[in-house]
Amino acid sequence: MKYKLLENPNIEEAYNLVDTGIRKKAVINIFAYCKVIYEGRALSQLDWGERFIMLKPDGSFLVHQERKIDPVNWQPPKSRSRAIIKENNLILESHRRTPKEKLEVEIEKVHFASFAIAEDYQELELAGYEKDMGDMIMKHPSMIEPGFTPTAREYNTEHGFIDILGKDSEGNLMVLELKCRKAGVNAVKQIRRYLADFEEENQDYLKEVGAEKKKIRGLLVAPDIGEDAKELLEEEGIEFKSVEAPKELKNDKKVTLDIF
Repeated sequence: MKYKLLENPNIEEAYNLVDTGIRKKAVINIFAYCKVIYEGRALSQLDWGERFIMLKPDGSFLVHQERKIDPVNWQPPKSRSRAIIKENNLILESHRRTPKEKLEVEIEKVHFASFAIAEDYQELELAGYEKDMGDMIMKHPSMIEPGFTPTAREYNTEHGFIDILGKDSEGNLMVLELKCRKAGVNAVKQIRRYLADFEEENQDYLKEVGAEKKKIRGLLVAPDIGEDAKELLEEEGIEFKSVEAPKELKNDKKVTLDIF
């Protein structure tokens, strides 16, 4: 089940939905009459009112009022959330270990609640930067590794466009995913999907480039990588190459790219 939506559920129904959503690592949205208590580096209380509550698979926990962009209360990624029923109300808790913090939302009435399992492997791109990064690699392929030869760019698959395909010096197919900023877990998941596409559906292309009997290498190319993403790379056997995105250098007549 990709998503579920309940209108005016009772407390037990709402609890079951939230508990299922947390276990399934779904995005959970709730519109409810509630109060909010925070304990941590400070103490705060938000008395009863109607608010929008969002829980994300990365541990983020957000409470929004009907005004302002920012949440009125929130917990960052890697926090741990749970739902319990207490005295006929639904209690949502979010705990953070370092620093030690607790956000508790007590819900008396749920107007609607939903969860959705989203597949989104894209990260926000700065306009032009990743294209420039690709141009730079196509022009100087040895910056990836000696003997690397690009064979295709923006190659279409079921899960999106692969930035660069190529072969290494031994004829192994290389799938390159480019990120102009620090790469996260989503980038690793994205390249993992591309590798699965080739293993399952792109044997014709492997034969075309003479790599059907070779292994397929995944390579994430970015200036830096987060610790969570690094751990996932190691688990998946995907490689990482640190490459700085080109910087624009403007002079009186033209724009050039500084690649070193």
